[in-house]
Amino acid sequence: MSFSSKAKKELSCIQVDDKCCQLAELSAIFKMTGSIEIKGKNRLAVKIVTENADIIRFAFKVIKKLFNLAPVLMVRKKRKLKRSNIYILVLTPFMDSKKVLEALGILHESLQEGIHFHYGIDEFLIQKDCCKRSYLRGAFLGGGSLSDPEKTYHLEFICHNREYSRDLSKLINSFGLKSKIVERKGYFVVYLKEGEQISNLLNIIGAHSALLNMENIRVIKDVRNNINRLVNCETANMNKTIDASIRQINNINYIKDNIGLKKLSRPLQEIAELRLNYPDISLKELGEMLVPPISKSGVNHRLRKIEQIANKIRLMKGENKSV
Repeated sequence: MSFSSKAKKELSCIQVDDKCCQLAELSAIFKMTGSIEIKGKNRLAVKIVTENADIIRFAFKVIKKLFNLAPVLMVRKKRKLKRSNIYILVLTPFMDSKKVLEALGILHESLQEGIHFHYGIDEFLIQKDCCKRSYLRGAFLGGGSLSDPEKTYHLEFICHNREYSRDLSKLINSFGLKSKIVERKGYFVVYLKEGEQISNLLNIIGAHSALLNMENIRVIKDVRNNINRLVNCETANMNKTIDASIRQINNINYIKDNIGLKKLSRPLQEIAELRLNYPDISLKELGEMLVPPISKSGVNHRLRKIEQIANKIRLMKGENKSV
């Protein structure tokens, strides 16, 4: 089972008792997975289609409890390679489906305008904090997905129209998050990409086990990234040290082959001979081998002097300076 499926399984087990929260969650599920068919004048059929049996179970239970209706349930097999079940819940025109849609803030009816569909989120559904959380939970169950945090941080909601995506993003951001919207293949995707933001949203909708699992993965990834960063830093420093040592030895050998090391001052001759004899040790260690010892900066100063002398000889011979 994927990380996203586990999170949805956890959310579907949450007991929602308050009517306002049940309506909010059910409305979001309808918005994400539902469809409406017009069967004639003022006659509507409503359908929810999903691979998640828990969503159908929740929707059936809430509709039966709040509206005293028993929707039609169907199960079909997928014909593609992934032979999972497709679960379908249907409210026929004879079940007063308009009443359900009005209660869910999806449909409004008046004498002046007739039937009017509301494509965003009706404000009356999300007046309380608990209802906002329930609505987001329903939206995630119906049309959300969460990438495996081992690979990447990404949580998204697939919305069918721009107005709804804007309202959903606004609702998410009312909790201090920073969701964004992108259009993809005719749909509007509301998404979060930062690990901390996704963790906060999982906490908001009540997916606490998924949250803990994600935080554990985040900690392990952070430790791993820090170790890699340190190793890369050490490797880079080591490469710089090796390159510097090679350049220093080349300068010393160039002087040795052209004018001889005895032409150097005694301090420069001492450090040159030490570097040739100990090509792998650090500047600090070179300085400690001198009598009397000198600092790392003192060693670096002498080696720079040697480089200047080598470059002067190269210049006199019409050769390029060392780099």
